[in-house]
Amino acid sequence: MAHHFKIKKNKGGEYVAYFMYNSEAIFWTEGYSSKASAKNAIESIKKNGPGAETVDES
Repeated sequence: MAHHFKIKKNKGGEYVAYFMYNSEAIFWTEGYSSKASAKNAIESIKKNGPGAETVDES
């Protein structure tokens, strides 16, 4: 499994959704109070991510 999403609890007890690639966290969400909210964040990324533009602020 080269890439996948993972939901984990952080030290504050919040749920965080991680996008993993080759066992490395590439990006993650803010902490959510419920697992359902973390799952909603993943679904939003899947839905809206492919059409997102890249903004280069370098």
